[in-house]
Amino acid sequence: MTNFNGFTSSETFTQIPDSLFHLLKEIEDVVELKVTLYAIWRIEHIEGNFRALSEKDFEAESLGLDIKKIKLGLQKAVKRGTILRSQHEANVFYFLNSPRGRLAAETFANGQAKESIKSTSAPRERPNVFKLYEENIGPLTPLIADTLKDAEESYSQEWIVDAIALAVENNKRNWKYIEAILKRWKEEGRAEKQDRRDNKKDGQQSVDRKIEQLRKRANNK
Repeated sequence: MTNFNGFTSSETFTQIPDSLFHLLKEIEDVVELKVTLYAIWRIEHIEGNFRALSEKDFEAESLGLDIKKIKLGLQKAVKRGTILRSQHEANVFYFLNSPRGRLAAETFANGQAKESIKSTSAPRERPNVFKLYEENIGPLTPLIADTLKDAEESYSQEWIVDAIALAVENNKRNWKYIEAILKRWKEEGRAEKQDRRDNKKDGQQSVDRKIEQLRKRANNK
């Protein structure tokens, strides 16, 4: 057994439905439990509308299981109803049995989501804005993590970084203040400090410099 050094403050959160904990007394097979938890984790971190896993997405090395056991675990989870198995033609995908998952599974079975299918990969290291928020604003709760994900879809990384920097400068370390800045910039327009002729590489370098400055400030608090 490998000793676990403990959870860190820079980790992402995975939301687990409370009803799963009520099922713990009934789930006797650790393989089924592993497969179920892994599915929740992977699907929670999938970007885009097609949130499902194929059998090959259940990585044997990460689970500590061989392919045969993974298949058995999936069968038990599907039989119990925590995971849904949906098939269209030769394609088979697994969905969480949630309102969103049920709708997606039905849509896929009807052949309406075929164009959205793409291979998934294990969650990447948390994007910089998550670390910046935790280092400079406050704890990264599941609710805040979801809020930041939504913000990334509406605003550029540079805007979010700049808004966090303004919140720090004005000692207004809360998301409502940051969100108000972003909304104002979006509604009223924002005078960009950077020449629009700069290429994307230069723009990313600017963001990286701002991120580094914020981190230095956080470390000196």
